Amino acid sequence: MVPLALALVGAPYRWGGADPRGFDCSGFVMYVYGRAGVSLPHGTAKQYRLGTPVARKELAPGDIVFFDRLNHSGIYIGDGRFVHASKSGDAVKVARLDEAWFERRWVGARRLPVTDRQSRSDD
Repeated sequence: MVPLALALVGAPYRWGGADPRGFDCSGFVMYVYGRAGVSLPHGTAKQYRLGTPVARKELAPGDIVFFDRLNHSGIYIGDGRFVHASKSGDAVKVARLDEAWFERRWVGARRLPVTDRQSRSDD
């Protein structure tokens, strides 16, 4: 899952997008998880209702991280970093959880089962 998320870095942001032609944040998460065999709805609030909660200090690669009153999400890749589809005019990129904007707007994280445990980090 992590290698696929990283391979999509640079893909354009597109509101409502859910494929490599353009992603919004939840569309990016939906696409990457879909490639790992997990069907997710489009929308951060809907995605946040799934899986099990994960404490920030317990994050593992592949967990979904949520911010800004459930208005933003991304995929944790380890070492305090995550991949996300940022905003209009930007592209999919890597960011750090300790960046001020994300730290202030942290909501939580969820862990979803994948069909092959290895695909969380070894896609």
